[in-house]
Amino acid sequence: MQINNHFAIGLILASITHYFFDFTLLEFSMICFFSFVSDFDVIFTKFAIDQNHRNLFTHSIIPSIIIIIIGVLINWIALIISGISYFIHILVDTFDWGTNLFYFGHRNVGLRLLISKEEQENLIFYLGQYKNPASFFDFKRYRSKIWLSMNVIIFLLMMIFVLIYALEYSYLISFYFISLFFHLYRHFHLKKIEAS
Repeated sequence: MQINNHFAIGLILASITHYFFDFTLLEFSMICFFSFVSDFDVIFTKFAIDQNHRNLFTHSIIPSIIIIIIGVLINWIALIISGISYFIHILVDTFDWGTNLFYFGHRNVGLRLLISKEEQENLIFYLGQYKNPASFFDFKRYRSKIWLSMNVIIFLLMMIFVLIYALEYSYLISFYFISLFFHLYRHFHLKKIEAS
C-alpha cells in the first residue's frame, strides 16, 4: 500500500484513540508517523533479499512488538498505540504484494491480491516487459478495482473519523494530499516513460 493510505489509516487510529486518551499534538503526530515510517526502508533496498524492501527487518512485525513493549514498560499509551499503528502497516502490506512478516523465515507472506501466482513465479519475465520495472507494480496497482475501491474507502473513513474525533488536528490531513500527489506524480511519470 502507498504512504498516503498508510498515513490515512494511522490518522484514523489516532483519531479514534484520541477520543479516549486526549493526545497532545506530539503524541497524535507520533501515532500517524509510525503508520508509515517503515516505508522509509526503501532507501536500503539494495541490501534486501531480491532487492525488495519488504524483505527487510523493518517490514516485519518485530519492530512493532518492540515499540509496544517499550510503551508498556514506560507506561506511555501513545507509544503503545504507535506500535499498533506500525503493526497495522505491516499487516496491511500483506494484502497487496506480501511482506516478510516474521523476518527470520525470509519469506514474504500475505494475500498478494495484486499479483497472480503465475506472475509471482515468472516475475523477471513480467518486469522485462517494461522500460522501468517499477511500472509493472505501479500499473497493477492503478488498474485494480479492489485497490482503487480501498483507496476511496480509506479516504472517506479518514475524513469521517478525523472530523468526529479529532477536529483540532484536522490540518494533518494535508499530509495525506502531499503523499498522494507524490504517488500520482510518479504514476504519470512512469506512464510517460512507458509511452515513449
